[in-house]
Amino acid sequence: MPIDSTEHKPTLLDSLLEPFGECLTLEVAEKLVKLRANPEIVTKVEELAEKCNEGQLTADERDEYESYIHVNNVMMMLKARARKFLQANRSGSA
Repeated sequence: MPIDSTEHKPTLLDSLLEPFGECLTLEVAEKLVKLRANPEIVTKVEELAEKCNEGQLTADERDEYESYIHVNNVMMMLKARARKFLQANRSGSA
């Protein structure tokens, strides 16, 4: 029995990303899982996060910060699909 027995209710984004999973190869999935933001972006997001926590974001900074958050959420979903693909396709090849 799985540890997490809660059912995942598919979202619109899940549906939009479904074809992505059909295009994965082992090589692409491995690269995607290892993908990281460059240090300049990480630093910028950290600065915006700190300003947000302090209530000091301008409207433009808030828009920028929210866009980073949205992109991060999509990347997390893509990486989760890639990890799931790797798990399913490595189990019989090891």
